Amino acid sequence: MAELHTPRSLIVTLYGAYGRTRPGPFAVAELIRLLGAVGVDAPSVRSSVSRLKRRGLLVPGRTADGAAGYALSDDARQLLDDGDRRIFAGAPAELSDGWVLVVFSVPESERAKRHLLRSRLVRLGFGSAAPGVWIAPARLFDETRHTLRRLRLDPYADLFRGEHLGFTATAEAVGRWWDLAAIAKQHEEFLDRHEPVLRAWERREDTPARDAYRDYLPALDSWRRLPYADPGLPAALLPQGWPGGRSADVFTRLHARLRDPGEAFVGN
Repeated sequence: MAELHTPRSLIVTLYGAYGRTRPGPFAVAELIRLLGAVGVDAPSVRSSVSRLKRRGLLVPGRTADGAAGYALSDDARQLLDDGDRRIFAGAPAELSDGWVLVVFSVPESERAKRHLLRSRLVRLGFGSAAPGVWIAPARLFDETRHTLRRLRLDPYADLFRGEHLGFTATAEAVGRWWDLAAIAKQHEEFLDRHEPVLRAWERREDTPARDAYRDYLPALDSWRRLPYADPGLPAALLPQGWPGGRSADVFTRLHARLRDPGEAFVGN
């Protein structure tokens, strides 16, 4: 799994969890306080905010009392709204839902865009069905369309919806299109990190705001990557003992216990 809990990732997670319903931007001092609670120092916060601003995800603004701060850009809000449909999707896709296919062709003179398109499809959770043909559960269509348009890659791609008709059994084909062992390992790593946290909270009767925030933000930061590595493939196509359901249950219970108490710490 990629390095967890980088300052930049935690800032995006913070905005996703608590920044979209705020009446104004987070002040820089607030960001330093909130990221400090999960072990990020002030220089790392400032440099990460600058990078996110350069990428067009954060825009500068002023809080109600005139302090310098940053709010989400429109593109960032769309990105996070799309992400919510993954992160809180609940049940995996049904086989009857079908598939979305991306077929693309990029001229040799624009190899950088070809690389960007491939890497972004991987990050969206697509599997590779054949050279230039990528596949994912059909419910990822809207997010895929938004992403390709935002990155101005839509002129190079066509999108299709359909079903797999053979000749290989679909469960066998899925094992070629995705590295299921690698995805299962990511679920197991999530469980190793966060199932003990859930068990500890289940032994507690109180839910202090700071403690809830300190445990919730890293759990959400870990979890929000998983539905991109694992696009929610139909259960009928997955190996016996697939750990995805268990890791989803752990996250759901942590979210229910910690998210709202953590907001009290963010608001203080």
